Amino acid sequence: MSLKYFEVVYSNKGKQAKTLLQAVNRADTIRIFKARNPDSAIVRVTETTAPLNETIEKLKNNVMDAIFKKSVKTEFLVASFRQLAVMANAGIPIHDSVKEVGKAAADEKLRSIFAKMDEDLNAGLSMTASASAFKEELGDVSIAMIELGENTGNMAESLKKLSDILEEINENKKKFKKAIRYPIMIITAMVAAFVILMVYVVPKFRDIFEQLGAGDKLPLPTKILLNIEYAINNYGLYILGVCIVAFFLITRSYKNNPIFHAQCDRYVLKVYLIGKIIFYSNMNRFTLILSELIRAGIPVVEALDTSILTVTNTTLQEKLSLVKVSVQRGISLTDSFRETGLFENMLIQMIQAGEQSGTLDMMLSKVTDYFKSKFDEIIDNLSSYIEPILLAFLACMVLLMALGIFMPMWEMSSAVKG
Repeated sequence: MSLKYFEVVYSNKGKQAKTLLQAVNRADTIRIFKARNPDSAIVRVTETTAPLNETIEKLKNNVMDAIFKKSVKTEFLVASFRQLAVMANAGIPIHDSVKEVGKAAADEKLRSIFAKMDEDLNAGLSMTASASAFKEELGDVSIAMIELGENTGNMAESLKKLSDILEEINENKKKFKKAIRYPIMIITAMVAAFVILMVYVVPKFRDIFEQLGAGDKLPLPTKILLNIEYAINNYGLYILGVCIVAFFLITRSYKNNPIFHAQCDRYVLKVYLIGKIIFYSNMNRFTLILSELIRAGIPVVEALDTSILTVTNTTLQEKLSLVKVSVQRGISLTDSFRETGLFENMLIQMIQAGEQSGTLDMMLSKVTDYFKSKFDEIIDNLSSYIEPILLAFLACMVLLMALGIFMPMWEMSSAVKG
């Protein structure tokens, strides 16, 4: 729900004047104006365009954001939402809470977000509608939990739970970064060593082979090695440029092309380790939000609708969307989940037991714990899972170097002895 600009012509003490207001519609404009100017009489209200200086400022900000985009750190989000939860629990109106938390926020981007939310709340927008405009910065989970707080009337509890969820997500990110730090260092060292050998060592052997006139009689590993060396030394910068351009094109297509996005999401689930990490993290987030919504008394269909929004992988999102359709057709939640093929038989039995006994939220919490434990297991043992791949890659690289350099040496020495 976006705000529009309205020009209000009014009369005060026999004099006419005009002012510009932002509101959802004409009725809201009149309400806001009367609240601010009780002694003035409205003559005319007309929708208009944004002022030129604001349009230019907005365009400049959009360009700057596109070039130097700043994301909000999760730590700052957690601190702000915890503060909001405390203030809401103390009975302070949410509008005042948002205003004060925005002023105290340590992050500049977060301060501007809360300032805009404060304006939206003053204009009559709900907190969910206002926060939805900052979906990319706040995340789907934040929007879902804010909506839960507004639907249940217990904003303090929802914001406290949101803080816990974001803190857990942040801890998982830290664990993942820590787990992949060692493999990345190893891969970087291996690639650097390979490039150095290609640039400084292999060319010397090329000169030797050419002096001996063995160019056409070289074994296959040596030809592969020399071709790689030739490509790196003559087209290295071009290859690097192509890789960088390809990376940005793929990233852009992933963001802007829904078909390409869906294909990537489908194939990434099949990638070793990465697919499982994405699967378990998404399913953990989905069942966590679903259990919280059902516990709060939200109808299952609405709870599913909101929970699905927190799933980032489009393939999983499509399968879980079918659950909502099945439930609307009268099929039980258990059977609907079973049809997706995303839940193990043990989990289906747990959900069925919860559905039959009226403790669905408790059983979904246990399912959430299961997905979290599987995710933690992969992250905690990531290095041991990657080590065989690193060893295989290292063995292939060393074997290529050894065969490429020493095989022609052995053949030439054998020819000399013969």
